[in-house]
Amino acid sequence: MKKLDDKLNHLFSRRNFLAGAGTTAAAAMMVGCSNDSAAPVTTTPTSTFTDADVLNFALNLEYLEASFYLYAANGSGLAAADMAAPSGYSGSYTQGTIKTSGNIPVTSVASGSAGALTAAQQNIINEIAYEEQSHVRFLRSALGSAAVPCPALDLTFFSTLANVTPGIGTPATGTGAFSPYTSFNNFLIGSFIFEDVGVTAYSGAAPLISTTTTGKTYLTAAAGILAVEAYHAGYVRTAITGISVATSSNALIGLANSVAALRASLTVGNTAAPSTSGSVETALTLPTSYSTPSAIVAADPVKAVGFSRTVNQVHHIVYGSATVGVKSGGFFPNGTNSIFATTTA
Repeated sequence: MKKLDDKLNHLFSRRNFLAGAGTTAAAAMMVGCSNDSAAPVTTTPTSTFTDADVLNFALNLEYLEASFYLYAANGSGLAAADMAAPSGYSGSYTQGTIKTSGNIPVTSVASGSAGALTAAQQNIINEIAYEEQSHVRFLRSALGSAAVPCPALDLTFFSTLANVTPGIGTPATGTGAFSPYTSFNNFLIGSFIFEDVGVTAYSGAAPLISTTTTGKTYLTAAAGILAVEAYHAGYVRTAITGISVATSSNALIGLANSVAALRASLTVGNTAAPSTSGSVETALTLPTSYSTPSAIVAADPVKAVGFSRTVNQVHHIVYGSATVGVKSGGFFPNGTNSIFATTTA
């Protein structure tokens, strides 16, 4: 893991992905809310957080997901009104810009190219984009003037992942590029990077919400969003498996499992390979019989209960670093607009 971490940090430094520190004071979170048995039991919080802070953490992730899907659907991203600080906002976080690269949106049917989408594929992308945009608007409405603005996002980070993820790009030479916007299969891999993390993030953050009346209202809202994210994740995992079955090839499944292995290696307290006991990753496989399912559900194999990730573990993944004390990087070049922005043990 250290070798991978060093390589990632070298790449980030070279490409300035770690430029700029987060604008919020660090706060440790209760790691014990994760059901990852390899994680530490608890850490002591160093700062007080509120229910609004927990919901704003979720909003940061929704900004990222909505931007990814909207660029895939129509190439325009979130509307300005959905990214700016709301009226009456008095916090210290500022709105950032979104860095993108070419091949946006995903190749459309009208283009007539080899990577063209079918009408059904385009509709899937449109639907998920609409729902993620709705999540942003719903959370901003629930938070009111306390909603943080959209942080700086870097959707070109996919290319960096290509350089350290076996099977994506040309990792043997340390070069290569990967864009989730060049074909539907690539779009599915890009979605796979986010969806499993989104589901586990909502589950892991839920115990941080208070038992007050307001907290219960927030928890109900978060549970509803988790359900939709789980539908998205289930579709992505099913589609990847289905394409692999239809083509009698493990290629796409192999890419997804490489991403899962990288996520596991970046998560402090979770260095096990996918499908290994204690890991919150479930490897995809081609089904061959009733006794060897495709593992399209990421869940504990014994209890069949969905996995959780702590706020800290999620930041390690979206920053692309297993290093403790990192405040930014990866998809969030200036860090999340969150009290939890700095990674901890």
